[in-house]
Amino acid sequence: MNHSLLPVPSGALQIPERPYFIEDTAEEAIAFSLVLPTYKESQNIQSIVQILSELLDGVFPGQYELIVVDDNSPDLTWKVAQDLLPDYPQLRVMRREAEKGLSTAVIRGWQVARGRILGVIDADLQHPPEVLLQLLGEMQQGADLAVASRHVEGGGVSEWSAVRRFLSRGAQMLGLMILPEVIGRLSDPMSGYFMVRRSAIVGKYLSPVGYKILIEVAARGKIRWIAEAGYVFRERLAGESKVTWKQYVEYIQHLLRLRFSLWPVERFFRFGIVGFSGVFVDMGVLYLLSDPSTLALPLTRSKIMASELAIINNFLWNDFWTFGDIARRQPGKRQRLKRLIKFNIICLAGLILNVLLLNLFFNVFGINRYVANLIAIAIVTVWNFWFNLKLSWRVTDVEK
Repeated sequence: MNHSLLPVPSGALQIPERPYFIEDTAEEAIAFSLVLPTYKESQNIQSIVQILSELLDGVFPGQYELIVVDDNSPDLTWKVAQDLLPDYPQLRVMRREAEKGLSTAVIRGWQVARGRILGVIDADLQHPPEVLLQLLGEMQQGADLAVASRHVEGGGVSEWSAVRRFLSRGAQMLGLMILPEVIGRLSDPMSGYFMVRRSAIVGKYLSPVGYKILIEVAARGKIRWIAEAGYVFRERLAGESKVTWKQYVEYIQHLLRLRFSLWPVERFFRFGIVGFSGVFVDMGVLYLLSDPSTLALPLTRSKIMASELAIINNFLWNDFWTFGDIARRQPGKRQRLKRLIKFNIICLAGLILNVLLLNLFFNVFGINRYVANLIAIAIVTVWNFWFNLKLSWRVTDVEK
């Protein structure tokens, strides 16, 4: 039996349809591959391999693999794991010397994995292995992603300090503000204990930051059904914790990178052009209604009518062009009227926000009034676009 280390993939962090380095195309896929990313876990690796092997032998005998991906630990975790290979035929070991980081370790492990379901678990025994059975049960029911969560029934943390609890919940709330469409689907977005269907992430380019990869998978994968199972996060019995303030900073960086990479740039550009056309409608109508040389109506009444006509102009162009693909899937006069009412309400809220921001920047921060107005307009444009995308032209079709 070959007890050598696995070769380390290089290049793009992309999950292949077939595992790297397998030349025999006739070799069959297996049910489940579980990656254990490690760094200085020599005291725990034997115990976790033994526990997981006994657990999975009863579920997938001969149809699973454990892949230890070690970042060249100075305590020789990779060597300790390699010495276990004769006793555990389902174990495979990779030693990375040129690349570091938990998230990339998980992806490199998945790239050589043979499983139809790909999973990750910490090797420090803080993730209770028995929860794997619940997660696998959810996957067998048809879930695309099954996550072990500390924030659902049956979940919790054992001996966390008040500060760490606050940081964890604060990170979740921040995620909901920056990336609501992804974080809103996960009760525990910082979980490092989950499994995903290989077909859901095949071909996807992943670019995680720091220690957390779940958000990347949920954001970029074709994830229709997410299941969760509660677990209690245990304190370490051996080894040292790798959680520092740096992980929270990287988490924020990751959220921002995903936000900008997932932002519908072309649609936003169209929205901006339409908004610019509305300025001319507003100015033109205001002149025709209020100027002494024309109708000479009162300024306030003229401004209200000019603003409403500009809003209607913007709505019609957005309905036809910016969000036309969505509008065509929601035909009918009643649907269009509902979109117009929502658009009006959001634009009114944007106008109020514009005034508040202008006063904040000018009166509180002392920014030049015209610069302050430009900043307020930019923020409100993003506000109007995002909320109209999510409310006025909400996609209700479910991908078949």
